[in-house]
Amino acid sequence: MYDFVAASRSPRNPDPGVKTSKSNAGDDIIALGACELSDMIISRAISCREVALQYLDNIERVNPPYNAIVSLRTRDAILLDARERDELLSRGIRRGWLHGIPQAIKDLAATKDLRTTLGSLIHRDSIPDRDASFVKNTRQAGAILLGKTNTAEFGLGSQTYNSVFGTTLNAYDRTKTAGGSSGGAAVAVATGMLPVADGSDNAGSIRNPAAYNNLFSLRPTPGGMPFEGRDPYLPSFATVGPIARSVKDLAMLLAVQSAESSWPSSDEQNTSACFSDRLSIDCAGQRIGWLGDLGGYLSFEPGVLALCEKALPFFAEIGCSVDAARIDYPFAQLWSDWVVLRAWTTGGALARRYADPGKRVLMKDEACWEVEQAARVSAIDVFEASGRRANWCKALEKIFDQYEFLALPSAQCFPFDAKLTWPRVVGGRAMDTYHRWMEVTIYATLAGCPAVNLPVGFSGDGLPMGIQVIARPNNDLNCLRLAHAFEQAIPWRPTRPDSR
Repeated sequence: MYDFVAASRSPRNPDPGVKTSKSNAGDDIIALGACELSDMIISRAISCREVALQYLDNIERVNPPYNAIVSLRTRDAILLDARERDELLSRGIRRGWLHGIPQAIKDLAATKDLRTTLGSLIHRDSIPDRDASFVKNTRQAGAILLGKTNTAEFGLGSQTYNSVFGTTLNAYDRTKTAGGSSGGAAVAVATGMLPVADGSDNAGSIRNPAAYNNLFSLRPTPGGMPFEGRDPYLPSFATVGPIARSVKDLAMLLAVQSAESSWPSSDEQNTSACFSDRLSIDCAGQRIGWLGDLGGYLSFEPGVLALCEKALPFFAEIGCSVDAARIDYPFAQLWSDWVVLRAWTTGGALARRYADPGKRVLMKDEACWEVEQAARVSAIDVFEASGRRANWCKALEKIFDQYEFLALPSAQCFPFDAKLTWPRVVGGRAMDTYHRWMEVTIYATLAGCPAVNLPVGFSGDGLPMGIQVIARPNNDLNCLRLAHAFEQAIPWRPTRPDSR
């Protein structure tokens, strides 16, 4: 067991080399979290129009160097929506938790009458005639849609770049990657262009960009969100989830996205205090298994493990015990099975585009690779890989008898040069695929577990990192509760970077 000395709760600048933004016009509104913003709007302390104006001004100032928000709607259209929300409030009508709160949707999700490109030149002019289910929930909750957030092409890879809009840059260092594929969403939240944002996660696409931009995020248990796939009875590794600067904001957006019934509706309780109330518990006695590098199996850039381990004492401060944990499992085989199952679902979804030579030439190499992998996979390959995946789920069930949570880093390297498509070497080991450097994220994905990213501070170069905490399937609320307690203890709670 790790022996820890209780750490100080006093807030401080996370790293001398990291600048945080200073107050200027509009910061009072921009600095508010989603819960506080929601409460102030419903109390009529601020108007929806004021909120929209401040966010539009901030986006105009901040977005150009970061390239996080794309397909921005016109100012007139957005302000018209804000006026409509204010008129509803004047009649005592509140549509939901997000009433009057600006949102931009990840550019993989369908948005009615708003361009949705999937980060692909194939779809650069696509305008859907329907909303994805969680987008519909977001609109029904009263959010004002500003536009979309940038994504990796087809959501492939943890580096947010594409040929339609270009590259999104890290909130703390504009020479580095924002992560991905929800990089636009994470940077928009980190820099105050959005109070909260949606992302989606297959192989870390919510966890990685949150870690790379000093934020909280949750990959929910699959099945909790409305399903968007072609066949509702086929399994899917991908799920929508929230990204935020605080855990209670994370819970608010999750409740909206999933129409989650465990939280009071905004009609039942006007203030957002319910989120803090439901999240605040005594974590004493909770057991956390630290998996680290899986006994040397995973390679990490120097400094990643050390930074994450420096954050472990804060779990002790909130009453948890942290042990070094090992899982006896053939991880190399698990990776091979992941590649098969990923190709089956991802490559299969892209196969029709690939079959058209005119579209294939517009697809990035990694997208073509997924289709080519899928073409080599047989039904027997999928059947056998799926069976071994079941063995992995059983192995995790067994270790969850010893621990309530498992923890390991959210990424294997710090944010890298934004000009690279993906890192070819990590910790001295060659990466043989475009996603091998994010192998650390597949374990929760394959087992259908919820995983919350917790920011753990900054490297000596001022680059953020995070820990992913994993729980049994359907224990999302427990993940959020642990994250909330951790958030109260850490001295580097997310602050906006200097975006000048």
